[in-house]
Order: sequence, then C-alpha cells, then structure tokens
Amino acid sequence: QVQVVESGGGLVQAGGSLRLSCTASGRTFSSYAMGWFRQAPGQERDFVATINWSGSNTYYAASVKGRFTISRDNAKNTVSLQMDSLKPEDTAVYYCATARSTIATTQKVSYDYWGQGTQVTVSS
Repeated sequence: QVQVVESGGGLVQAGGSLRLSCTASGRTFSSYAMGWFRQAPGQERDFVATINWSGSNTYYAASVKGRFTISRDNAKNTVSLQMDSLKPEDTAVYYCATARSTIATTQKVSYDYWGQGTQVTVSS
C-alpha cells in the first residue's frame, strides 16, 4: 500500500520561509514523478510544483515561480518544497502526491496517491 506523508507546515509571517517535506512508501520512489498542490478554503486544489523521477525537470505555477523550489532525494524517498518570500495568499493546505509515471506533470488527474495535507498559514 502506498503512503504519502507531508510535514513541515506551520504559521509564518509574510516574507518568511518554510520547508515542506514529503515521504512516500510502498512503491519504488525513484520511478515516479512527484508534485505539490495546495487548496485554500472554498477553492479548488491547485498545482504548485512538480519534479520528474530524477530531479532533472521541474515546473512551477506562475504564482510561486522564483519563490518556491522543489527538490527530491531518491535515496531518502523524500521530496521537499522550499518556500521563500511567503505571502498571505500562499495560505492553504499543501498536498504532496505521487504521479502515475516518471514524467513531471501539472495535471491533478495524473497523480494517484495523495497525502493528508499540511497547513501553511502566512500572516500579514
């Protein structure tokens, strides 16, 4: 059974930083792309960042490009999201997910296993 677990959320002031981590078990981690999504209250779950199986390709939502960095460590079955210059509009529950293939993708339907989410709150 595949399990995806996020950690690292919390409360931070605008302009601050947080680092989210995600571990996935139950499948060969290095064989799948990974992604981060977020969902604010009353909103759809939106794409944030994705990374391919090797870490050589990454893509970001326009709203976070230049501020967020996704990375992975296949030896530790971990993917991370470094979030800098945080804004109040970044407040959301952040979800980690495993893709169905090795290819980085922005499409929610291309992900099959999801974590429970971790809350990120940015105060102004």
